[in-house]
Amino acid sequence: MLTMTEVKKIFRTDLVETHALRDFNLQVDEGEFVAVTGPSGSGKTTFLNIAGLLETFEGGKYELDGQDVSRLNDKKRSQLRNEKIGFIFQSFNLIPDLNLFDNVDVPLRYRGFKGAERKKRIEESLELVGLANRMKHLPSQLSGGQQQRVAIARALAGNPRFLLADEPTGNLDSKMALSVLELLKQINDQGTTIVMVTHDQHLATQAKRNIYVRDGRVSELSELTDINEINLHQAANG
Repeated sequence: MLTMTEVKKIFRTDLVETHALRDFNLQVDEGEFVAVTGPSGSGKTTFLNIAGLLETFEGGKYELDGQDVSRLNDKKRSQLRNEKIGFIFQSFNLIPDLNLFDNVDVPLRYRGFKGAERKKRIEESLELVGLANRMKHLPSQLSGGQQQRVAIARALAGNPRFLLADEPTGNLDSKMALSVLELLKQINDQGTTIVMVTHDQHLATQAKRNIYVRDGRVSELSELTDINEINLHQAANG
């Protein structure tokens, strides 16, 4: 589903050159649920932005769903992103003066779906996240966990092959965070590939596979299933 080979990303200013990713290698198979952890500044967000075709990179190769995206122009990258990738953000990014139905509708309008098709997708996605009976409510009338569920519904309405979640529980208390994680696991069980960046080690262990990023490189943690083992691994690496 996703293959990055020796990907490099460098941020430059007049005086400083920062290597955000260094020979970054990762393969995510279709149907996986991968959690990405690591210290601040390790390259997690840069990886996610490149994976979501929001940023370009200097070297290496990136294949998404079998297609080499390394040299696509902006128009083709945007088209591929809209067709195959869904995004979930920590801050929800809901439009406050639109009700839930219309918030989920916004990206579908950009993709040019007809009204009947949009309505069907919106109702199905809100039903999946348990908010079909609140589709006329405003975001301000919901809890934080419910708002994140709307954000997930918005991502799912486009029927993405690949779901990218950037700290999706970062603004939620532990109970709401677990509720959102259970929803993501349910979505993954239905076949959607998910990559989730998180600082929450407990949530990370709930994914099917763990990736640890440090200094722009990948370390596999797929065999570490205990939270204490992961903490010890991180401590040993600084």
